Amino acid sequence: MKIFVANLPYHIKDTGLMQLFGLFGAVLSARIITQNGRSKGFGFLEMDTAQHAELAIQQLDGVVIDDRHIIVRPADAQDL
Repeated sequence: MKIFVANLPYHIKDTGLMQLFGLFGAVLSARIITQNGRSKGFGFLEMDTAQHAELAIQQLDGVVIDDRHIIVRPADAQDL
């Protein structure tokens, strides 16, 4: 299941996203979207099962990381 994550602190890299979501299950891929080498503050990841993805979404949506409330939800076509 693909997940959209927004309002991320700009210093977070792909590996940091994998570590954070890895607390809830196996992460198959994680990618912070960048432009000219700088984070745009959002990214996508894919988890191994829908159950792990749903758990991560429930537990992480709205969590504060470096004074930023992150947004975590299932990715849809408009995000891609």
